[in-house]
Amino acid sequence: MRYLMFTLTLCLLQGCAVIAVADLAVTTVATVAKAGVKTVGAAVDLMTPEKNPEIENSKGKANEK
Repeated sequence: MRYLMFTLTLCLLQGCAVIAVADLAVTTVATVAKAGVKTVGAAVDLMTPEKNPEIENSKGKANEK
């Protein structure tokens, strides 16, 4: 009886380990994707000029002080 309970417990714990590894993989991929999107967004912001003249004027006034 003890052997059966021990075997059953090991089987259930292996299922938890598989779920934990799968969760880690999904979390890692999601984090890498989010970082990639933020990096691309920052690069696009750097490459595109500002089109709002008020922003450009306020930047010039800040430099004059």
